Amino acid sequence: MLITLCYLYLWARWGRRPAALVRITVQRLRASRCSFTFCVAAARPPEASVCLSRGGRVFCVSESQSIDDLNKWALYLVSPLKLEAEHIAFVTESIWVRGEDLQRPSSRTETIVKWSDCCLPLACRPGDPYQLIAKASVDDFSKLGVAFMEDRLQMANGLIPQKIVSVHLQDSTLQELKDQAATKPAHHLQPGPESAVQGEPDPGVMEHIGKDDRKVLGAEPTPGRGGASGNKAAGESDRGEGCTELCGLHLSSCHECLELENSTIESIRFASAEDIPDLPYDGSGSGEGVADAIRPEREGRRTNLTGKAPNILLYVGSDSQEALGRLQQVRSVLADCVDPDSYTLYHLPEESARRDPWPDNCLLLVIASRESIPKDVHQKFLAYLSQGGKVLGLASSFTLAGCQVTSKDALQETVQSLVFSKADQSQVKLSVLSSGCVYEQGPGERLSPGQLQGHLDNEDQDRLIVQVPFGARGGEAVLCQVHLELPPSSSVVQTEEDFNLLTSSNTRRYDVLKEILTTLGLSCDVQHVPALTPLHLLLAAEDIRDPLMRWLEKCVDAGGVVKSSKLSLKFVPSHTPEIEVTPTALPVVTDTTAFSCAHFDLEIYRQNLQTKQLGKVILFAEVTSSTMNLLDGLMFETPQEIGLIAIAVRQTQGKGRGGNAWLSPVGCALSTLLVSVPLRSPLGQRIPFVQHLMSLAVVEAVRSIPGYQDINLRVKWPNDIYYSDLMKLGGVLVNSTLVGETFHILIGCGFNVTNSNPTICINDLIAEYNKKHGADLAPLRADHLIARTVTVLEGLMDTFQDAGPSGVLPLYYKYWAHSAQRVRLGSAEGPEVWIVGLDDSGFLQVHQEGGQVVTVHPDGNSFDMLRNLIVPKQQ
Repeated sequence: MLITLCYLYLWARWGRRPAALVRITVQRLRASRCSFTFCVAAARPPEASVCLSRGGRVFCVSESQSIDDLNKWALYLVSPLKLEAEHIAFVTESIWVRGEDLQRPSSRTETIVKWSDCCLPLACRPGDPYQLIAKASVDDFSKLGVAFMEDRLQMANGLIPQKIVSVHLQDSTLQELKDQAATKPAHHLQPGPESAVQGEPDPGVMEHIGKDDRKVLGAEPTPGRGGASGNKAAGESDRGEGCTELCGLHLSSCHECLELENSTIESIRFASAEDIPDLPYDGSGSGEGVADAIRPEREGRRTNLTGKAPNILLYVGSDSQEALGRLQQVRSVLADCVDPDSYTLYHLPEESARRDPWPDNCLLLVIASRESIPKDVHQKFLAYLSQGGKVLGLASSFTLAGCQVTSKDALQETVQSLVFSKADQSQVKLSVLSSGCVYEQGPGERLSPGQLQGHLDNEDQDRLIVQVPFGARGGEAVLCQVHLELPPSSSVVQTEEDFNLLTSSNTRRYDVLKEILTTLGLSCDVQHVPALTPLHLLLAAEDIRDPLMRWLEKCVDAGGVVKSSKLSLKFVPSHTPEIEVTPTALPVVTDTTAFSCAHFDLEIYRQNLQTKQLGKVILFAEVTSSTMNLLDGLMFETPQEIGLIAIAVRQTQGKGRGGNAWLSPVGCALSTLLVSVPLRSPLGQRIPFVQHLMSLAVVEAVRSIPGYQDINLRVKWPNDIYYSDLMKLGGVLVNSTLVGETFHILIGCGFNVTNSNPTICINDLIAEYNKKHGADLAPLRADHLIARTVTVLEGLMDTFQDAGPSGVLPLYYKYWAHSAQRVRLGSAEGPEVWIVGLDDSGFLQVHQEGGQVVTVHPDGNSFDMLRNLIVPKQQ
């Protein structure tokens, strides 16, 4: 053995390239049950023989190392306990480094290797060091080792690899653990009222079994949650008890399931990018480079360079009728000023301002509260400013150190002449409605106003608009004591003369407000909202025509109309100008011979759609209110074999979670797909997984194209598509209804393909990849990727129905953005836990400091489902 190792050392030192040496050494010696270690030289096992040394790191071989006790490891919900003959199990030890201490890869000119792309994680053990058991092929294990040796191995969420060592997993230990999983009763965090039904549990779940506490928290389903599990068919259960038997299932009777399933994070609020590291370095190890550099200006429009969600939050204080009326006034004037394709406007209630993680998802905070702001809320606003936030105050009591608000009764609700100085030092004179207050020098640091300012054209030159920088990170506020939010109205002025003065200055009022918004970093290039267009009925395959015609004959009335609760569709051979198109009455053109669209090529869609059922019949619109609305009324009437999908180039009223908006500019792939899932099936028992499958399908649709496998798209739980872990560029919204024994599901999906605004798009990532690697990958099209996504989704659903979660989670974990991520429970000050995977129903599981693995749920905030996670109470 020693002679062999010495020979290998000499061969490595002089005869072969490092990558070839490592691979051949592993291939030839793995049968001898030795262990391979990659580590820094100082950490080399004393009995190990060094085969390769490079830059202070070594590759060495030693006697076999094994893991005999998995009790302290959190197992992933896959089927990891079976190790294929061609795979190697290994442990990666890493340390966790925060922000500015994060090491940069030293070999910037060489290809970065991502740990998650080369292996399947099996189990983890949070701590210092953070340990991961994984399995990989010989080639991928060797690739990881060489990348470690050359300091170009990247892990997620600030983990820096310190050691990789192959291990032997004892068969007896694995079997014992499987037996424990199969015999221990499950302790549900959210049981239904009828969850006491007895049956066989599903052993293929993610769990943690501690030495001292054998309780399994969270994942294992009882037949109430997984009636189709095990060998007993779901249909064999006693159906005489009716639907109440199914209350333990994650169905319409389960509040937590519906909250996740029907209130999934908004599909296309494009950039809820939490904890973005300081650019230009991509701390996640992206091979795609700098985020800012890959968002070019398109058509001269300002892009969102902050990485934050394109949200403008409106704070008006209490929920009184007067305050809510003011909210509508502010919302209305801002909607007239900013680009509707780039921003969404949301109300920030007082309680949400206190509790929710809104600062990470806010481009501009507008404060229009006339009453005093509570001290704790005021502190939240100051903290937001200190992190580089932007604030617009409209006739509000909010102020900053060095500036105070002073009341002047003579100015109260009167029309005054204002001189406004713009950023270019030019001036605008206009008539405004004063709030009755002015800004004066206050206690504390002397006020150093910015270039924007407005003063009255009077002897005192009272200041009514001030621009105030705040902190060292670019925070600033523009504070106004004029009612820029109010249009001219006889209800707010006393005389006709005052009304005429405000009316004559109304255009300049908008100009001043747009100047302020532009200075605060927003785009005010308002785009006209396009008119709705007729639908086109398109077929992806001719063999679907006959079933479609038979269905239409049954559903349309004498006038060729199909009606639903939300709209009516009138099927016509062609569209003429006299046929009106409204959000509730839409013509559907059935003659496709003249169909043509620059943004959707039917032939490209057909070539890339390789499904048995899904996506075969297309309702296409250049502009529609919402693709979800198009199918909402048809979901219960359409036969499954028709495979209906709605596709649009633009939406005017796109839907997100709750009241959230869904931004839908040209260049975004927008679709809603209709699918049916039997209740008594593996996926029917775990409907929340539908959103995970769709998010995964988008990523796999891109990264499975030959040559595009390193385009750094990721999935973020529960339903977002991300560039690395930095920026959101797409998402999924799922609505499902259980009718009888079938789930009727609408899957809305949108992701940026060619549009850089408001954040980033797939083609930006491709262009940067080409630049960095000297490649020549072609840009992609929305029609191409929608077809591929539907194809991948059908395959994932089939796999899930055959193998359950363990059939799809290896691919999901390969692409997800949460490996070893730390989050806090309850609040920003709550206990810190490690994300370790998904449970059997698709919810997150985290590893607590005491060693327990528990399932956590979102707290319902509208900003970030990974913030303020809660552990549901056991019942």
